[in-house]
Amino acid sequence: MLPTMIVLMMALMLLAVPVAVAIGLAGLIGAVSFTNLPLIVVPQQAFIALDKFPLAAIPFFILAGNIMAAGGISSRLVDLVDSLMRDVRGGLPMSCVIVCMIFAAVSGSSVATTFAIGAILIPAMVRQGYPVGFAAALQATAAELGVLIPPSIPMILFGVAAAAPVGDLFIAGLGPGLLIALALLIYIAVWTRVTGHTVSDTLPRKPVLRSFSRAALALMMPVIILGGIYGGIFTPTEASVVAVIYALVVSLFVYRELSFAGLGRVIWRSTLSSAVIMFIISMAGLFSFVLTRAGIPAQIGAWIVETFHGPVSFLLAVNVFLFIVGMFVETSASIVVLAPILAPVAVQFGISPVHFGLIMITNLALGMITPPFGVNLFAACAVANIGLERMIRHLLPLVAVILLCLGLVTYVPWITAFPLQLIGGQ
Repeated sequence: MLPTMIVLMMALMLLAVPVAVAIGLAGLIGAVSFTNLPLIVVPQQAFIALDKFPLAAIPFFILAGNIMAAGGISSRLVDLVDSLMRDVRGGLPMSCVIVCMIFAAVSGSSVATTFAIGAILIPAMVRQGYPVGFAAALQATAAELGVLIPPSIPMILFGVAAAAPVGDLFIAGLGPGLLIALALLIYIAVWTRVTGHTVSDTLPRKPVLRSFSRAALALMMPVIILGGIYGGIFTPTEASVVAVIYALVVSLFVYRELSFAGLGRVIWRSTLSSAVIMFIISMAGLFSFVLTRAGIPAQIGAWIVETFHGPVSFLLAVNVFLFIVGMFVETSASIVVLAPILAPVAVQFGISPVHFGLIMITNLALGMITPPFGVNLFAACAVANIGLERMIRHLLPLVAVILLCLGLVTYVPWITAFPLQLIGGQ
């Protein structure tokens, strides 16, 4: 049953059928062919999959990220970090990583980060003499931090799908996010020295104090959002609404770079993005229900426990499997379909659901920067106006850096545990 449904889903995707439709059709055919469920169950389960309060955070975080991009918040963050890093070899590429990390602390979306920050920094890096392929590949990779630095839409999805605490996932995500950011900064420092890039003053430099004063309110946004979540003032879902309100007030009435007419366009783009994700979640819910009703997760769990005799071999096999899946299946769909199957098995091996969630999210985030369906790659190509082939040579070392970080996250649980211990989550 499971191989048939997966092969059908993959075949539909290869025929350019939208991801959500492919998952939904596979679930529908599975329900009809392999169970005796009445068809009324199909719309019921599609609705039940969306009837979860934490999912309300997704459209609000998407809207907050789009408001930040349109309202001048992201450009001020870029100016500040650039003014601080200008005298450092490779300062502008390093600024890309740091700004993506800050922007990710509110937007929760790597694609939104790619467009918002890449539109500013990719042309700037090209003007400073960096290859356009390197600039686009770095932007696509750094934007991956959008799903690791909390708040994160994939973390919300995993928490809902695997019944894991979203708040703990947010806190634990700081470890892998900071690790990958640091690894990218080290790679940039080495790469610029090897290739001979020096400090460049070809672009006008903004004074540090002036840049800081202009970006002060933008910097307060992640402080308010993350501080409120970790301080217990509001839940992650409530934080998404606070993020929207703060971004609106700053963009409309303080920076005044967003008009009410422009706000309508921002809301429309956010609605479309949210609808796509929600449609995927709905259809994946149906898919998962059919598998669960047929007893497939229990069978897979029993097979894995019999085949792999320890957490080390289990995690290695899961990472290889998820890396392949991530290359072909969209991250949100992968999490919602696979988390209910794999997370209970991980618990049987003594692996914390929070730790396993971060392993899964870090691995699937790689799918955003690996062909053939890497959404960050396509977004960066669109911003840089280049073909994917010009990025590959520069992308491969960056993928290797992320794989190294994935190995550390997988086999050094302290990386995800120390933020929880520090803040008192566990």
